[in-house]
Amino acid sequence: MSDVKTQIDETVKNNDVVLYMKGTKEMPQCGFSSRVAGVLNYMGVDYVDVNVLADENIRQGIKDYSDWPTVPQLYVKGEFVGGCDIVTEMTLSGELDTLFDENGVAYNKEAADKIREANA
Repeated sequence: MSDVKTQIDETVKNNDVVLYMKGTKEMPQCGFSSRVAGVLNYMGVDYVDVNVLADENIRQGIKDYSDWPTVPQLYVKGEFVGGCDIVTEMTLSGELDTLFDENGVAYNKEAADKIREANA
């Protein structure tokens, strides 16, 4: 396993929720990353953010690791969840709540409901 793949694997497996994104959770650098980070931040999810713009090897490595061509990428308990469109759909359908519940990830259910109400 390459150093980059090992680094990604350890990050994904040693943290409950990880978001590989452009920028940081405090300062996203693209609209898609901003949307996913915004959902997680609003829902009060404790997650690790990895800025792919800070390291070209990680930027390409995460795409190879997941076999998914775009960033952001969300991982929960070591499993790849998806990118912006999938996370958005899961948030609006309640599937993200279920995923967090099943994996013991703390989040604000009321905030999740407000997101759905605002998008109904």
